Amino acid sequence: MLDVLIIGAGPIGLACGIAAQKRGLNYLIVEKGCLVNAIYHYPANMTFFSTADRLEIGDVPFVAHGDKPTRREALDYYRRVALAFRLQVRLYEEVLTITRHPSGNFQVKTSKTEHFARHLVFATGFYGLPNLLNVPGEDLPKVRHYYDEAHPYAFQKIAVVGAANSAVDVALETWRRGAEVTMIIRSGEIRPSVKYWVKPDIENRIKEGSIKAYFHSQIVAIRPDEIDVQTPDGLLTLPNDFVLAMTGYRPDFRLLQMAGVALQGDKHAPVYHPETHETNVKGVYVAGVVCGGMETNKWFIENSREHAEKIMQHITCSMQANGLV
Repeated sequence: MLDVLIIGAGPIGLACGIAAQKRGLNYLIVEKGCLVNAIYHYPANMTFFSTADRLEIGDVPFVAHGDKPTRREALDYYRRVALAFRLQVRLYEEVLTITRHPSGNFQVKTSKTEHFARHLVFATGFYGLPNLLNVPGEDLPKVRHYYDEAHPYAFQKIAVVGAANSAVDVALETWRRGAEVTMIIRSGEIRPSVKYWVKPDIENRIKEGSIKAYFHSQIVAIRPDEIDVQTPDGLLTLPNDFVLAMTGYRPDFRLLQMAGVALQGDKHAPVYHPETHETNVKGVYVAGVVCGGMETNKWFIENSREHAEKIMQHITCSMQANGLV
């Protein structure tokens, strides 16, 4: 019987494991992918907006070579943290079902085995499911919702959908590798939240015509060699080799709902107490980005690290009150 099962081995899941370990709790972290799976799936050349010190967990120093750490530096850092604390992590083990017994304990079946725990912590992030375009042809192999690096798109006609950091990074990287880039943007501008050292770059490339941008526009159909774009001036058909839909991602709420956690409003934010992070289900907690539901830009590593301490403090007090510690 585990004291706590932590679902998700991202930075906040690891922080929860560290906090549990420091309190002597019997814990386990399970992750459906690799360690810090979301960061691993970031673009290969991505640079964080935050400085390294704001990404630290467990009081382990994060030293980066530049002002802003890179994806590779972050992967190295969190791997080093996991090793330093010898965290109990099971990777490539997906949670399939969650059942609560009359005793109040949880039975969690995974793709590899089953676990029994007194408490559950969801630190599942939001990178699991892409926001779809919901247009004909979106299932074609040329449509990508995840981006790795620019080289495969050299000398190709690329449509980049979106106007936030990911879309801007993709547009600039692929253009600099020789792609013919067209941005399809629903709004009338590049997002104000785009990294301040990148925003002038993309705006200048659009202004000079190196990168074509259609504002107040959207793709309405995708075919093997072309796309249809609805613009303020009418429907356009553009030749196209790849569609890179950088439209963001959303949490997978199925496990939360399976555990009985209530989701509120159109943002589907889980119901929880802000001081303890315990949900409406006794013994079930949420940590990190998933606390915001569909508002995936509300919680980040730097402002949700403290969730781990709050949760493990409450679990420890609860167990002490029940004579389990």
